[in-house]
Amino acid sequence: MMQAPKRAMVMAAGLGTRMRPLTNDRCKALVELGGKSLIDWMLDRLAEAGVEEAVVNVHHFADRLESHLSQRAAPTLTISDERDELLETGGGLAKAAPLLGDDPIFVANIDSVWREDGTESELRKLARAFDPDRMDALLLITPTANTLGFDGPGDFFLHEDGRLERRGERATAPYAYTGVQILNPRVLEGLPVEPFSTNLIWNTALEAGRLHGCVMDAFWMHVGDPEAREAAENRLRSFS
Repeated sequence: MMQAPKRAMVMAAGLGTRMRPLTNDRCKALVELGGKSLIDWMLDRLAEAGVEEAVVNVHHFADRLESHLSQRAAPTLTISDERDELLETGGGLAKAAPLLGDDPIFVANIDSVWREDGTESELRKLARAFDPDRMDALLLITPTANTLGFDGPGDFFLHEDGRLERRGERATAPYAYTGVQILNPRVLEGLPVEPFSTNLIWNTALEAGRLHGCVMDAFWMHVGDPEAREAAENRLRSFS
C-alpha cells in the first residue's frame, strides 16, 4: 500500500465571481464558513491526513491571502504565484509542477467542505485506495443525493473495478466530484504553462483507463456561492 501523500496542491487562485459580493474585498479562499476561512478548512483537513507541505496558488487578492497563510504553522506552505496570469486548474498545476516533487500528491479545491463521520478520515481513506500502478488520478466522489450546494446533473459513473466514466450525453450521473483528488505528478510532465482545465489531464487518464474514483461517506458541502455558504452555515449549526 502506498504511503499517504505528504504533499498537496491547494487551488486558491480563482476569481470567485460566483461568490460575489462576498469576494468584493477578498479572494474566495478567505470567505469564512463557521468562523473559519475556506482555505483553512481544507488545509486543516490535509494536515490531519498527514500532509506536511502544501503548495497554494494565488492570484485574486494575492497579498491578502499570503498574509493570512503566513500565520499558519502547518502544513508548511509554498506559494505558486499566478498574479501575472490566471492559469485555471490545469495550468496552475503545470506551473506548480517543479514544486510538487515526484510522489503522488493531494490536489484540493477550497470550496469543498465536509464533517468527518467515520473512524477513518476521508483523505486517509482516499490515500489508502490509491494504487499508482493502476491509477494516474483517484478522485474523491460522492453520491449526488448526499450533497449540499451541488445542483448539477452529476459528473461520473463508477465501474465495479473503480474506473470512472463521464456522464457524457446522458441526462444524469450518480456521482459528483468533490474537488479533491490524488494525482501522480508524472502526468504533468511536458504540459504547457498556460490556461487550461484539469479536465484535459483527466481525459488522457480516462482514455488509458487510469482515472478512478473513491466514494466519500461523509456529507459533502460545495460552498460555491453566497446561498450555498448560508446553507452550509445552517448545516454546520445543526451538527453542533
